[in-house]
Amino acid sequence: MDRILFTVLVFISTGTLAAKHVFISEKMSWDKAQVFCRTHHTDLSPISNAVEGRVFKESLSGIQTGWVGLYWDVTELKWKWSGGAADEDQGWLNDCWVSDSTYAYRFFCLNLIMVQEEKTWEEALEHCRGNHGDLTSLLSETGNLLAQREIQDPTITQRVWVGLRFLGDTWLWANGDPLEFQAWTQTGDPDQQCPVQKRCGALTKQGEWENRDCQEKLNFICI
Repeated sequence: MDRILFTVLVFISTGTLAAKHVFISEKMSWDKAQVFCRTHHTDLSPISNAVEGRVFKESLSGIQTGWVGLYWDVTELKWKWSGGAADEDQGWLNDCWVSDSTYAYRFFCLNLIMVQEEKTWEEALEHCRGNHGDLTSLLSETGNLLAQREIQDPTITQRVWVGLRFLGDTWLWANGDPLEFQAWTQTGDPDQQCPVQKRCGALTKQGEWENRDCQEKLNFICI
């Protein structure tokens, strides 16, 4: 395999992060790990931003060495995430090192859970928190692309609920993640709506965010 891969010093946690990123204890090469993650979960784990990188480092216990989804694209000559976009923020890479892709390491899979039940936003939130971790947050272009890939089946509603909610005077993620990356549709203004309408966020099959009526019933993505 003509690519350079990254391993990362990470830790294993409980709670939302552990639900989102599944630690696989079986050792595999990067290629086999990618196939495993895509078969059984979503993809090799991206680290969406510096905040998520710090959460991996600070809130987890039991240090392990493991593959994540970052690789060097020899055609485009840039770092990219498996199944996603270019890596724009490499500030967390001090805790990583280049490794031969044929080495066998434990690894981390992103675990997005597509729920094909039609529920209001609040019902979807309750379902995710009661059965999984939370409604998903989309913290980067890569995370958005991976979620978009999961909802292309024609049996899935044209848009799906994610953890976006307008409260007070701002949009936020229900699980408390920072809202830095945004992918709002160009046709709407999510900040100029009636007080009780269109205050919940959905991801479309085109990969854009829409503000929708919270009582609308859609499929949704849990972590």
